[in-house]
Amino acid sequence: MVDRIFSKLKGDRWIWIIVIILSIWSMLAVYSSVGTLAYRNSKGSEVYLIKHTSMIVGGFALMYFSHLLDYRYYAGISKILMIVTIPILLYTLVFGETINDANRWVTIPVINQTFQTSDLAKLALITFLARMLTRKQSNIKDVKKSFIPVMGSVCIIFVLIAWANLSTALMLFGVSILLLIIGRISLKQIALVCVGGGLLLLLVVFVGPRRETYISRVNTYMNGGDADPDKSYQADHSKIAIATGGFFGKGPGNSTERNVLPHPYSDFIFAIIVEEYGALGAIVLVSLYIVFMYRCIRIVTQSPKAFGALLAAGLGFSLTIQALANMAVAVGLGPVTGVPLPLVSMGGTSILFTSVALGIILSVSRNIEEAKLESNKKVIVGEIPAIS
Repeated sequence: MVDRIFSKLKGDRWIWIIVIILSIWSMLAVYSSVGTLAYRNSKGSEVYLIKHTSMIVGGFALMYFSHLLDYRYYAGISKILMIVTIPILLYTLVFGETINDANRWVTIPVINQTFQTSDLAKLALITFLARMLTRKQSNIKDVKKSFIPVMGSVCIIFVLIAWANLSTALMLFGVSILLLIIGRISLKQIALVCVGGGLLLLLVVFVGPRRETYISRVNTYMNGGDADPDKSYQADHSKIAIATGGFFGKGPGNSTERNVLPHPYSDFIFAIIVEEYGALGAIVLVSLYIVFMYRCIRIVTQSPKAFGALLAAGLGFSLTIQALANMAVAVGLGPVTGVPLPLVSMGGTSILFTSVALGIILSVSRNIEEAKLESNKKVIVGEIPAIS
């Protein structure tokens, strides 16, 4: 039965297994965490579970169809995505839905579903960078032909996202730098990109519309709850959840901090998981993301084409860094951000775009497997002696 299912799923089998485990764990964690949200909105927890499960099923379908498409087609798609993304980000800043004091969402007509445009921007920039770096390899050191176009695309997307979502912009910028290094951009040029990014960061932090929020969160993180206990409320209760979980946890559905911790089903779902499944659950969860990154690195090293390697590296690093950032915030290693835990946190567009990113990685892996099979067939055919 299992072999029959996996025979339909091409690409790295370990990535498929990790996705399935995280998806099942996500349903358990979300169902356990939405009690307060359901009570506040006079709905049953099952309503949110069904909605979340439907998003996971939809994401799995997107992943399946994305991995069937030859990854080389994503080079052309990335250009279209970049053309569409920039106007959408501008529209979000001006007319977007304001949730938690930030204009990050656009409401999709008819289905009335909020859509976080930075999720689209992440996918667009990483695939576009992979395309650009591949096409520019013959003159990769040329400032006018390679450096300026690459730097321009990174900086434009960085500013448009950072204006309302600094944490996501910083992670995307970090992934972009990793891609520039892998893509053989010179260290001097990369240093210039970092300086330019630093200046843009200062501009956003001290001049942007959310400057007070950014400065307040950094001050709260640096000073703990000494300055204002109310501002460290989320971080404090996240630490309480983790501290009371022990090694084996309180058991699924037995969290107490889910009733007082804001957004326990999204931003702080890792704290709830540790409270219910203990340090053992945390170790297993972290290990799943590490194994995922390891499998992505294997795909990068085995890919015969630069575009496939850059795609797998960029998307793999993006998802892993996002996961580590979410967990770091939960344990108090960084200021509070609104970064979801990939494939685990409740959130429609995040799950869908994460699934597409995973599908693209699996498409690269599928291409490698098919190339190996074709090569083996040629070797076997070549060894058959001629019949006289």
